[in-house]
Amino acid sequence: MLTSSKHVETLGNKAKSQSTNAAAVEAGELGDNHSHVNEEYAGVRWDKLRFSLTPTDYMYVMKCSKDEKYFSQGTLSPFGNIEMNPSSGILNYGQGLFEGLKAYRTEDGRILLFRPQQNALRMQMGAERMCMPSPTVEQFLNAVKQIVNANKSWVPPPEKGSLYIRPMLMGSGPNLGVAPATEYTFLTYASPVGNYHKLFLVELEESKQSLTMHLFTKGFSDVIFVDVITGKNIEEASTSNIFVVKGNLISTPATSNGTILPGVTRKSIIEIAHVLGYQVEERDVPVEELLDAEEVFLTGTAVVVNSC
Repeated sequence: MLTSSKHVETLGNKAKSQSTNAAAVEAGELGDNHSHVNEEYAGVRWDKLRFSLTPTDYMYVMKCSKDEKYFSQGTLSPFGNIEMNPSSGILNYGQGLFEGLKAYRTEDGRILLFRPQQNALRMQMGAERMCMPSPTVEQFLNAVKQIVNANKSWVPPPEKGSLYIRPMLMGSGPNLGVAPATEYTFLTYASPVGNYHKLFLVELEESKQSLTMHLFTKGFSDVIFVDVITGKNIEEASTSNIFVVKGNLISTPATSNGTILPGVTRKSIIEIAHVLGYQVEERDVPVEELLDAEEVFLTGTAVVVNSC
């Protein structure tokens, strides 16, 4: 798809300019409570950074048994492999979920998070659906701040990338039958990343795994899926939410059907668009509107705001 980027650039710049305020209001600046961490940058070629795993120094782990309502105090440990029982809930029944958010370094050397409370609340919502206990908002924010502080040297310089943070909630306790796990693990790790997409996207009218994998092997970095009932309405990309622009109207598929992720970046862009005077509709978006749009863009933690 060939689009201009007028609206995308406006929304993206506005989101970037407001990210400091969002972080300060919802999370506060990161405190320097890890004085043992080297303040120098890690040995990374920042200009070559892509969206891939670069192991950092520390991860953060908390545990909760099935008889407990709350997670115990977590600990920092060196980043590395974890031990898992073969009959754990996450391995046998997929009882697990994850979040994703980023830390950014500012020109004056501060490190800020973008709306981490929203990720904490979304994890709680997902945990309830998966019959799992969840960290409190305070525990979630504390874990994220600790992992960023402990890996501070891995936060890229301004405009060179970001530190991607991956909080995970897993049913780690053993259980042979279909039932909630006997123990839960909350684990958070981080990796410096660059831009996610390297090529433009294609839209599919079928969400077949073989076709998807074929496109990835051909060098495309993402696909756009349509709904499984009618095959006529776009839903989302595999990595992000999607928006269609025509004139002053911005349309995006609604999340009410339960198949589309209620993205934090998606929510932020909708709020910013309203402030800037755009009309925003959350509704079914036919494929024809995608093809007839003036602009199409994606939003997500990994892709941020990206034209396609």
